[in-house]
Amino acid sequence: MHYKQVKTILSSNNGMNLYRGCSHGCIYCDSRSTCYHMDHDFEDIEVKANAIERLEQSLKRKRKKCMIGTGAMTDPYIPLERQIGNVRKALHVIDAYGFGFTVITKSAQVLRDLDLLKKINDKTKCVVQMTLTTYDEALCRKIEPRVSTTQERFVALKRLRDVGIPTVVWLCPILPFINDTQENIAGILDLCDQAGVYGIINFGMGLTLREGNREYFYRQLDRLFPGMKQKYIAMYGNRYVLNSPRHAPLMQFFHESCDRYGIVHQNDQIFQYLKAFEEKTGQTQVSFFDIEG
Repeated sequence: MHYKQVKTILSSNNGMNLYRGCSHGCIYCDSRSTCYHMDHDFEDIEVKANAIERLEQSLKRKRKKCMIGTGAMTDPYIPLERQIGNVRKALHVIDAYGFGFTVITKSAQVLRDLDLLKKINDKTKCVVQMTLTTYDEALCRKIEPRVSTTQERFVALKRLRDVGIPTVVWLCPILPFINDTQENIAGILDLCDQAGVYGIINFGMGLTLREGNREYFYRQLDRLFPGMKQKYIAMYGNRYVLNSPRHAPLMQFFHESCDRYGIVHQNDQIFQYLKAFEEKTGQTQVSFFDIEG
């Protein structure tokens, strides 16, 4: 872990990364790609020391309320969050200024902040997005070794449902020859139905590999699935998009199943929902640093 002062915290799309790097150890992580120009070891988490001050400054200047997002590059609920607490501090600011919030995570640690998530959702809109990749708990522990298991995430999704917080699931990645089975997709979709998720985002049955994350992924395949790397290289070479040989039938099964369950499964529709700010009640803007003393 190391600290860094930052000039800004919000992107042009109102997204933020409170940390840079991750310790979850997911074998397929795109954020390891060299195109992101990370100048430190991926597991050496960069903590943005003045992130909360920068966030309040940004929200003060905004003329229109909007959804604030986090988790697109780095899961904010890494274990270090228990010590640093930047997510919870950011939620206090977002709630105080009346903005909406959405987060992408694989961690049941999100339930720690249920009180603040509910406060935001009662005033505007708060959406928790949870990634699910495999219905098989043993496989989950292999490909996502230091994060909440699928069942733990499922419990979190149900708890969020019970308090009225909408949820979206990212069904990805689907690793060819590893979790690209109809049984796996069916198991995940059944969990989504039970948890009452609003929608499921899926860009295809496969994964993407670029310089940086490809090398890491192949090292993990050698360790966990001997012989699998050679199978990948023979079939895909250095392609960026690696679609499963079962891509077409699995996508058909996915869409038909979502229709049957009544789950939104058109990516554009879900992204429009995530971006749409909904103000339910008025609120007075106050300084986070005034109320936290």
